[in-house]
Amino acid sequence: MIPLADAGGAQRGGRANALPSVHPSDPRSALEEEAAHLRERLLAWMAGEAEGVEVEPLALEVLRYQARANPVYGKLLERRGVDPLGTSDWRDFPPVPTRAFKELPPVAGEGEPAALFRTSGTTGGTELRGEHRVLDLKLYHASLLAQARRHLLPDGEAIQVLALLPPPELQPHSSLVHMAGVLSEAWDGGQGVFLADGEWRLERDRVAKALARAEAAAVPVLLISTAFGLVQWLDGGPDSVALPPGSRIMETGGFKGRSRRVERGQLYGEASSALGVPVGRIVNEYGMTELLSQFYEPILVEGGPDDPEARRLVGPPWVRTRVLDPGDLSPVPPGEPGLLCHLDLANLFSAALVLTEDLGIQKGDGFQVLGRTPGAEPRGCSLTMEDYLTAGGGGR
Repeated sequence: MIPLADAGGAQRGGRANALPSVHPSDPRSALEEEAAHLRERLLAWMAGEAEGVEVEPLALEVLRYQARANPVYGKLLERRGVDPLGTSDWRDFPPVPTRAFKELPPVAGEGEPAALFRTSGTTGGTELRGEHRVLDLKLYHASLLAQARRHLLPDGEAIQVLALLPPPELQPHSSLVHMAGVLSEAWDGGQGVFLADGEWRLERDRVAKALARAEAAAVPVLLISTAFGLVQWLDGGPDSVALPPGSRIMETGGFKGRSRRVERGQLYGEASSALGVPVGRIVNEYGMTELLSQFYEPILVEGGPDDPEARRLVGPPWVRTRVLDPGDLSPVPPGEPGLLCHLDLANLFSAALVLTEDLGIQKGDGFQVLGRTPGAEPRGCSLTMEDYLTAGGGGR
């Protein structure tokens, strides 16, 4: 179970998720007070209790805090010639590459992590899996719930949660599974049903029974699944069901390392026919282990095209996404592809600026993901990573 009432409490043997106590004479006390102040402002914003918040000045405060709280990031700024107090634009701060979460995970704060999320590790072996050491689960929960409510539950009606995923106790280091557990606790009283084993294999008999029970009930369903989870289920030739009106599907991508891919348009059409959920109620969610906020297609909020290729992803107000040239990390013109770089203020205690190896393109107020960069690591990522490792004492 995911503890929502005390989202700041200990998680799976971790420390209590409060900021560490500091003696008044400790030279870090001012830094901890700054962190606590930023944390409370972010939580109030995410809860809808703060009006008129501007992301630009708050982003500067968060990045300046991280320059002081994370010595490696502070040294990276020095190497790049960036004065945290002298710059007035958060875009001048260098991002942390996603590869850093594999080799030198960024942490801005003290204490043991309340949760440890790891990337899938489907290539390169366990030793190369990225790690996000989450010091504050309350920030994570507040961010994910605010964004999920807007894009998955805009009508606010009662809903039952089914997940073609392992239960949280069998995959404690999966941020996606943890997220599904939080949604189950918040929206289904912790009664959500997880229908895969610890190796992500669907338990087909349980899936069939759970869908049949859901079909007979009057309460709409939120079905959470990776793309490959849906493919697994559809490949088994399941009997079609008609989930209650108002049901919706959250599809999270996830073909990496899998032997079979299906185009999204085809997948959505087959899932719609098998489950009785209109294609216009199948929502793609894009998340990363390295980020504590998520992106959604706003199709339940705005309506829009059934064709997935015509949709876009949008983030919450405390997130900004830029599309950068893979070579020198300069902004690309609108409509041109480049590397996605995310500012996520929910990452207060890790790295708020994260440079991905995903190619994307700006689309209105959002973006589309085009896929991973082919071949060698992009030059911009490689140079930034070299500087980051050198700042951490592991480079030339």
